[in-house]
Amino acid sequence: MKSESSTFGKPRNRTSLFHKGNLMEEQTPQPEPSLFERMRKRLTPEGVPADDRGRMRMVMESLILHIHPSKVETTSMKWTYTWGLGGLSALLMTILGGTGIILINNYTPAAPQAYLDILEINSNVWFGELIRNLHHWSANLLIVVTVLHLIRVFVTGAYRPPRELNWLIGVAMLLLVLGANFTGYLLPWDQLAYWAITVGTSIISYVPLIGQWLTQLVLGGPEVGANTLLNFYSMHISFIPLAIFGLMSYHFWRVRKDGGLTIPKSSKQTEDSKPERVTTIPNLTNREMIFALSWTAALLLFSMLVPAPLEGIANPALSPNPAKAPWYFMGLQELLLHFHPLVGAIIIPSIAIAGIFLLPFFDLNLKSVGVYFRSQRGRALTVLAVGIALIATPIWILLDEYILNWTLWLPTWDTLLSNGLIPLAVIALPLILLDDRIHKFFQADTEERVLFIAAFLFTAFIVLTLIGIYFRGPGMNLYLPWNMPTVVH
Repeated sequence: MKSESSTFGKPRNRTSLFHKGNLMEEQTPQPEPSLFERMRKRLTPEGVPADDRGRMRMVMESLILHIHPSKVETTSMKWTYTWGLGGLSALLMTILGGTGIILINNYTPAAPQAYLDILEINSNVWFGELIRNLHHWSANLLIVVTVLHLIRVFVTGAYRPPRELNWLIGVAMLLLVLGANFTGYLLPWDQLAYWAITVGTSIISYVPLIGQWLTQLVLGGPEVGANTLLNFYSMHISFIPLAIFGLMSYHFWRVRKDGGLTIPKSSKQTEDSKPERVTTIPNLTNREMIFALSWTAALLLFSMLVPAPLEGIANPALSPNPAKAPWYFMGLQELLLHFHPLVGAIIIPSIAIAGIFLLPFFDLNLKSVGVYFRSQRGRALTVLAVGIALIATPIWILLDEYILNWTLWLPTWDTLLSNGLIPLAVIALPLILLDDRIHKFFQADTEERVLFIAAFLFTAFIVLTLIGIYFRGPGMNLYLPWNMPTVVH
């Protein structure tokens, strides 16, 4: 028995040693994974799945990717359909949030310390000037991108049922973006900012009944001063960004809830056929990452080459000539040169904003959803509207500047009538007649007529803005840009 025991025991011991040898091999220290690999495993413990089913599940389980469906239509990924404007707006908001937090830590909202802090940021804070430039240009670009995004939604009819609410949210975000830029404009406390805000806030005083009270509330006093700076700073870093981020989150969720992007039906697609779909990961996410990195690099390069404007410290006793509003309000300032303040600053902008909000309720045809400019006829009418506006708007400005004089012709009339409602009616009547001709001659439907009028009015406003920026000189008189006189204070 002993011999058997010893005989059988030896193999057992050898087997045990063999297993121990395997354990020792398994416990051999492995090279430590890189920081990126550790982060990837923490954020996506299972890694990116190799199969479509796993990728779809990953989208549903990821907070960041939850704004996307598990699969997207290939048509919606075409660059020329959305131009990436919604995603670019979100990227710019992220950049503004990050750079804004850095700037807050080096800024004091008190005059004249605010101006000195800007100088300190530009000269003594590491990468301070680059961060300020990036913040400034991203904010200005956000206005342009938001407007273009709304135009893209409008011309493709992407605000039609069931997306009306999301259109209203988008317009509200545009107003908040303008508010964020306007409140941030004053913070450097230089001459450019001080007098631009002085001109811009003067528009508030024309609000009927409560204009003066509202102006005092916004400015914190009778004129732009230290209280104004504090008020604008408070709104700029608290209410406005919180409202934008809140609405933006809901906006993205509504896009998903309302069925994603509006996609035009292909000519080869039948009623019963289903559009081709691909998984969001990696088909869409890779494109979004490349898009975001490309724009970030472009913005960084531009910010390195072009500094944000900064003039001398604000001087209430020294007004520049001319004193202009921020560029995005120059269209309104130009209107004030041609209309009574109540009409130019309140009535016309209010009608325009109300019309933009109500667009989805005038345009109900679901057949052309996702189609740029509704139809071939819609494209032609849009080109016609832009062409007429490009010609008619400068002609009207020249006539009103040098020939028309309503107050002189109607001296006994109230200026609200002679220089406000009557000129407005003179402009509106030809537009109404033109719309009627378009309807009868081109057999345009309601949606195409709405498109025509909107294209005409938007182009006219762009022309007003450009004239205010580039053609208005000392005394807000008209000059050719190359003949603009230099004013010496």
